[in-house]
Amino acid sequence: MKTVHKIILFDGVCNLCNGAVQFILKRDEKDIFRFAALQSEVGLQLVAERNIDITSIDSIILIEPGVAYYTKSTAALKIAENLSGIWNLCSVLLWLPESFRNIVYDFVARNRYKWYGKKEACMIPTPELQSKFL
Repeated sequence: MKTVHKIILFDGVCNLCNGAVQFILKRDEKDIFRFAALQSEVGLQLVAERNIDITSIDSIILIEPGVAYYTKSTAALKIAENLSGIWNLCSVLLWLPESFRNIVYDFVARNRYKWYGKKEACMIPTPELQSKFL
């Protein structure tokens, strides 16, 4: 049986987002996730196939192929529930109303470049991590 990986689309030039990818990579002990920058050819193809308007969604996107896709706080919490350690306990926050969770998410998203900075280009994965990126 072929393993279907969940796909995380992230802002490839955002330092906070790149840090989040590194954080997830270290805690993805079950090899659940694959990654693509939103700006990449693969990322643009995946959002186009799902009719996701990335001009109006300033967010990380989690795609569960054949199931659904999630954005903003829901994506972040669905990712966390698949991580090793105590991070999967974050999924209890999914019980809070999404509109409330997204107030916090949107505040951080709006300020991420100011607080964490921005790269000129998307990160290039090391050869050891290349298989994790689409």
